[in-house]
Amino acid sequence: MNVTDCLLQSEEELGRGHYLRLRRVHLRNRYEDGTLSEPYFCEFVDRPRHGTDAVVVGLWRRGKDSQTIEVLLRKGLRPALRFGRDPKQLAIPDQTPYLLLDEAVAGILEEADHGLLGIKRRAVEEAWEEAGVRLRESDIEFLGQKIFPTPGMAPEAFFLVHAEVQQESSPPTGDGSPMEHGAKLRWLPLDDALRLCEQGEVEDAKTEILLHRLRRTLLG
Repeated sequence: MNVTDCLLQSEEELGRGHYLRLRRVHLRNRYEDGTLSEPYFCEFVDRPRHGTDAVVVGLWRRGKDSQTIEVLLRKGLRPALRFGRDPKQLAIPDQTPYLLLDEAVAGILEEADHGLLGIKRRAVEEAWEEAGVRLRESDIEFLGQKIFPTPGMAPEAFFLVHAEVQQESSPPTGDGSPMEHGAKLRWLPLDDALRLCEQGEVEDAKTEILLHRLRRTLLG
């Protein structure tokens, strides 16, 4: 039953005109003997009028002792967690209100963000909007290959990058959306941030992966 291809028979679209849309694709598998599976469908969400992928930015600086590596975490609004986690549908009861969530700086790649330079350019923009940090494209370094955070329900990939912050930051400008109101920034030692991930106080998966890659890159 080796699958050699996945054939698109037809598709439906829900949410046209909205930021996200739900796509239902009707499929059949092709096997190595040339036979086809029974028809089935798969549903996923994407952003039809915005970029498919995103960049995640690990901002770090050297502590006062010049040895400690400090990283920036941004606590921001995540309404999907606040309103999407029905306690009646959870395997383990979770009464956390999830008003704000700790994450690394991140942003969606836009239509003009092409190639590696485009990703770096978006990282520079997000660092300024979300953290008030001025960077140049030449400051941005990649942290390995892209990752797929939720491949069962979205085609989005994350590109993980990092940059050393050597200047004092300014108050973040945001992107003009109320979604970015009330965000809180904090610097803490890299090992402390990883410890918070292990203890469940920092629950964002992309941030934990980025921090581990950053530690390997900077400290070996």
